[in-house]
Amino acid sequence: MFENTKLLSTFLTFKGNAEEAMNFYVSLFPNEAKIHSVVKFEEGQNGLVGKILNATVEIKGHSLMFMDMEPQFAPDFSWATSLLVVCNDEAQFDFLFKSFSKDGSIMMGPEAIPPMRKVAWITDRFGVTWQLVWS
Repeated sequence: MFENTKLLSTFLTFKGNAEEAMNFYVSLFPNEAKIHSVVKFEEGQNGLVGKILNATVEIKGHSLMFMDMEPQFAPDFSWATSLLVVCNDEAQFDFLFKSFSKDGSIMMGPEAIPPMRKVAWITDRFGVTWQLVWS
């Protein structure tokens, strides 16, 4: 699982919907995202059978790990930590803004903050906060 000892990864813990979130995020980054591994809880393991024990995804060269916990034990996400995406172009910015803000909450933007043409801060429907930038 951890073949690269130089790995630094963001580890996201969900309340039973890690697989849904992972697939949603991968779908938003065609040609820039890849699911590397998915391991699910099995019978006899301490966890929700069929839910994500751990999964590894790469998006725009950054490693993200996913895990499910029982809802009563899983911590809440906070906007104190966010995932920053530098968008390839305005079309990607607008697409990601629309996708993340659907059923989520817009904290800021989109607006120009020179020298950046567009900036936004959004918490998505899973509770994960994203900062989008188009330079």
